[in-house]
Amino acid sequence: MASKQMLAAAAVSAIAVVLLPALASATDHVVGDGHGWTLGFDYAAWAESKQFTVGDTLAFKYSKSSHNVAELSGPDFKACNKAAATSVWSSGEDRVTLDKPGRRWFICAVGEHCRLGMKLNVTVLPGTPAPLTAPAPAPSDPRSRRFLSRSFRSFRYAILIERHGVMIVGPWTCVLVFNT
Repeated sequence: MASKQMLAAAAVSAIAVVLLPALASATDHVVGDGHGWTLGFDYAAWAESKQFTVGDTLAFKYSKSSHNVAELSGPDFKACNKAAATSVWSSGEDRVTLDKPGRRWFICAVGEHCRLGMKLNVTVLPGTPAPLTAPAPAPSDPRSRRFLSRSFRSFRYAILIERHGVMIVGPWTCVLVFNT
């Protein structure tokens, strides 16, 4: 009876461990990092160094008396056609939620700022990663368990070795392997 309760508690804990990080995994990207949204910064290189997923937020921080943020289509972005903007923000602390996968294009529509390079293009990836395959059960040799634990650390997995088995928990996976 006690082992059934322990198994149920372990299952509930595993589900919580798997689902809670997924809910809090959205990233707040401050555009330009410490430089903010300003002239003289390479936003193409900045965007290439990041990974944007659905649910993430772009935070544009700038002097509202000098800049703004305008969103437009790809061809209008390339041409710096600020008249074709679909949305314009001007608070100096603008937050744009990336709500669907695909490309998004932003410029500063003040004066010639876009032509001077104040423009940002991001590719938003789907929020759900591809499913991971369940690993093979851990061998009984303690050295192999240590190796297995290290190999999964980069994928944010936790391997719990209990008296009656092994539980492997990751952001999207929970595998219970019980010794018989």
